[in-house]
Amino acid sequence: MQFYLDGYRPGDPLVAPAHPSVADRPAGLPEEVDVLVVGTGPAGMVLAAQLAQFPDIRTAVVDRRDGPLEVGQADGVACRTVEMFEAFGLADQLVAEAYWVNEVSFWRPDATDRRRITRTGRVQDVEDGLSEFPHVIVNQARMQTYLREHMARSASRLEPHFGLQAADVQLAADDGPVTVTLHHVRGGQETGETSTVRARYVVGCDGARSAVRRSIGQELVGDPMNQSWGVMDVLAVTDFPDIRLKCAIHSANQGNVLIIPREGGYLVRLYIELDAVSDRDMLENRSVTPEKLAAVANRIMAPYTLDVKDVGWWSVYEIGQRLCRKFDDVPAGETGTRTPRVFIAGDACHTHSAKAGQGMNVSMADAWNLGWKLAAVLRGTARPELLDTYSAERQAVAQELIDFDREFARMFSAAPQDAEPGAGGSAEEGVDPEEFQRYFVRQGRFTAGVATRYEPSVATGDTRHQHLAPGFPVGMRFHSAPVIRLADAKPDQLGHAARADGAWRLYVFADRHGSRFADLCVFLGSEESPVARHTPAAAEPDSVVDVRAVFQQGHRDLAVDALPPVLLPRKGAFGLVDYEKAFCPDPASDLFDLRGIDRGQGCMVLVRPDQHVAQVLPLDAREELADFLAGVLLDAR
Repeated sequence: MQFYLDGYRPGDPLVAPAHPSVADRPAGLPEEVDVLVVGTGPAGMVLAAQLAQFPDIRTAVVDRRDGPLEVGQADGVACRTVEMFEAFGLADQLVAEAYWVNEVSFWRPDATDRRRITRTGRVQDVEDGLSEFPHVIVNQARMQTYLREHMARSASRLEPHFGLQAADVQLAADDGPVTVTLHHVRGGQETGETSTVRARYVVGCDGARSAVRRSIGQELVGDPMNQSWGVMDVLAVTDFPDIRLKCAIHSANQGNVLIIPREGGYLVRLYIELDAVSDRDMLENRSVTPEKLAAVANRIMAPYTLDVKDVGWWSVYEIGQRLCRKFDDVPAGETGTRTPRVFIAGDACHTHSAKAGQGMNVSMADAWNLGWKLAAVLRGTARPELLDTYSAERQAVAQELIDFDREFARMFSAAPQDAEPGAGGSAEEGVDPEEFQRYFVRQGRFTAGVATRYEPSVATGDTRHQHLAPGFPVGMRFHSAPVIRLADAKPDQLGHAARADGAWRLYVFADRHGSRFADLCVFLGSEESPVARHTPAAAEPDSVVDVRAVFQQGHRDLAVDALPPVLLPRKGAFGLVDYEKAFCPDPASDLFDLRGIDRGQGCMVLVRPDQHVAQVLPLDAREELADFLAGVLLDAR
């Protein structure tokens, strides 16, 4: 992370100087904003943290709660989400605090005594090389705290406003501001007081009962919620040997349990299936208690016992798979005729089970997709048509999630097949536990969050030149790899060059002889290049398109002072040189080999601000690069 660009100052360098507009900002909820974010769940906080990077954008965040979330709710953090948190500078803190999901064990009824469970398999949770980060477990409240603290350190000093519930959202007929009526709430009860905010854009991250969703005429459509599960975070003493591993446990006819060890070394989360027959009275009378959930867990885990000493949080929920057809206020038949002004994200537009740990992750990815697009349009660097891609891209991802979750939840909740004749069942009934284990392994890339692939649009190109870098698939997330930074010989990850700053990254991989690379760098540093065309005169030279280079030579074989000017940009009030634009392969793991980059020709890899590959191009495809960027960005001249 870079700092001291505009002068040395003592203290924490991660706390940005407050923007001058902060001093002039009135106390309390503003009456007019550029973006109103409704909800401080995972989606709302990622969106707010992204917009906090731009103090020139007036952002307000509201939530009906009395204050920040403190305990409970989601906890699984996919590899892809940790990659996203790296862009905020938060990955180190997250990974250090978290429980790492390294392996998963599978348990099923013992073939000789089906009243007992036995371990039948143990697999690696994330395949090697899938990400530089692990799959981890951290309380959702902590995830939101990281983001809230990041907002407070930003130049905008953005903070949520609590105790405010969106009650009515009105869109002006003339593309004017959206008017939102907010009811004041204290202790879960409305006080009778109201406030009104006018916003250019409104984003509903207000959960499955979203008032913002209702205001744009969307509804959650899908399967009824017909499976009940209890969940609780416990401190317990047990003789179950895999209590510190993620475990999927199928009993013969007592139900199923998912064990998720939590951060800190002692806490464990239990997802406990409540049986429609055995637990009928408990469900119908709504008499579930932590003690009753613990009894069900002991019933499923026999012959092992679980003595619960303390309960940190617990809940009961029903699962179903439901999805909105559109994630913005423009009807499907009118897309392209007007710009969306109201958006929905997270549980407001898709709901599903918690078993695969996708809810918080996909919700955050929704906001990650939308945040940079709103910022680019509001700051005048991108065309408003860019906003149409949010619903198109994320609705397709949510549909894929719903399809996956429906099958995953079915297999997890189904009774295990009887493999032994006369054991009380048949091979045709239920799910083969070994097949469930194979399904889990096959879907590993999806649950890690790295399988998302956006279709061609104004923000994502075609695959004509994919052969130049098959390891960077167009539309998918930019898969980082080890490199050595040229200027200071620091071992690094190339993907960590990306920050949550709204900039596009152009990674230039040099050809074998370097002639095409040299010619391209001259062009990129000229006034005719798209870098100059789309960068406002007063902005930093890398604030819209950030050019980075990767050479084939070792870092001791190149001279920093021989780099072209585009790789040594002058920045800030003093015109200081940024030396962190050039990289070389790590001798132990060569990037060109890892990602299949054509060594003879080299290539350009253009990456969107949300870290998804937008285009792969030859080094001499200057017009293609310029045309693509001109299709999404505005001419700053």
